[in-house]
Amino acid sequence: MWYNYPYKHLLRVINMTIGQRIRELRKKQGISLTELANRAGVAKSYISSVERDIQLNPSIQFLNKISTSLHVSVDKLIHDSSESDSSIVIDSEWLDLAKEAAESGISKEQFKQFLEFQKWQRSNQ
Repeated sequence: MWYNYPYKHLLRVINMTIGQRIRELRKKQGISLTELANRAGVAKSYISSVERDIQLNPSIQFLNKISTSLHVSVDKLIHDSSESDSSIVIDSEWLDLAKEAAESGISKEQFKQFLEFQKWQRSNQ
């Protein structure tokens, strides 16, 4: 099916609530609820209620504090990946592949040319 690996990790990000995105970002960074509350200067119980979708409409001030503490934009907290290209998840395998290409001496321009060739080839099949 079209939604099997490698796309299924993207489906998990789509349609997440703000609270779910905050929780996922916090856990990815290895930050506890208490630590995030201390960094952001907000009540741990309030963050918890946002993460559990009890509080569905957090203020922009709250989102600013949380996004600063998590080192992401407010936009990343608010929008689904389908609405914002900056939220696209790149897994470590893609990063390793890009590093390998760079280490082997392939320039960015050569890589762009390869991608354009692949697009052209698909459109002509």
